[in-house]
Amino acid sequence: MKIVVLDGQTGNPGDLSWEGLERLGELTVYARTPHDDKRVIIERIGDAEAVITNKVPVTAEILDACPDIKYIGVLATGYNVVDLEAAKEKGIPITNIPAYSTDAVAQFVFALLLEICHHVGHHNQAVKEGKWSRSIDFCFWDYPQTELSGKTMGIVGFGRIGQATARIAKAFGMNVIVNTPRPGGPEEEFVSLEELYSRADVISLHCPLSPETKGMINKDSISKMKDGVILINASRGPLVEERDLADALASGKVRAAGVDVASVEPINEDNPLLTAENCIITPHIAWASKESRQRLMDIAVNNLGAFIKGAPINVVNF
Repeated sequence: MKIVVLDGQTGNPGDLSWEGLERLGELTVYARTPHDDKRVIIERIGDAEAVITNKVPVTAEILDACPDIKYIGVLATGYNVVDLEAAKEKGIPITNIPAYSTDAVAQFVFALLLEICHHVGHHNQAVKEGKWSRSIDFCFWDYPQTELSGKTMGIVGFGRIGQATARIAKAFGMNVIVNTPRPGGPEEEFVSLEELYSRADVISLHCPLSPETKGMINKDSISKMKDGVILINASRGPLVEERDLADALASGKVRAAGVDVASVEPINEDNPLLTAENCIITPHIAWASKESRQRLMDIAVNNLGAFIKGAPINVVNF
């Protein structure tokens, strides 16, 4: 079987092995493939039977031009880069990688939150610049220090990552309230979205992007939140109307935000959050621990191996 990886760099920049896929067939790995050049995508797929992609789109036109394709594996949980219906019509299964980054993302939520609470990076730099050495007191702080114990975390969306985030919040002594379309389980307090907005000291987004959730954090919803709320978004950028969040940060309605995602990625240079006050932005790396990426690779190998054996798993279009 000929296997082609269209954009291996993001998931495996060189610190992991492709050996698992090499055992399954004749493997060609491209570090990057232009997303907007169908000619190059078609050329690189060539007569490959198995196509592995992360963010390179595989459209109906590309499927028509590459009739040898029998399998497409997406190196991510989301699979909107592939035309599912066109693949289904051709009998091509699409697989994804579920639940590989749960612990990494939940941990990263608290990396953002703790940086907001303590500004460790800033204080480390201030010490190295000599501010502590010059201090007349035995200590100093340039930002208020915030304790999480006793605060209320509102979690929007309660899949695996939301649940993992709740467990960590409770370990910090936080009260947890949850909004989800399918509440269940006596161990959590499930509330309406409006109640969550009104009660939460920290709001962490863990819901999928859909027509219903797109732009859910906006001027109107922010107005319902507690003054000085902290917002964390390690889910999907378009959940947030970024101009409205920037305005709320400027006014102090939102005390601080930590976001690992943006409405357009890579982030546009005119994104209003880039110049917003009290906003920490990281480049969509919550998922990217080495351990998490190794799980991704292992699941990708298992997905293709199961297909070869005639018992495909993690199929999203049949």
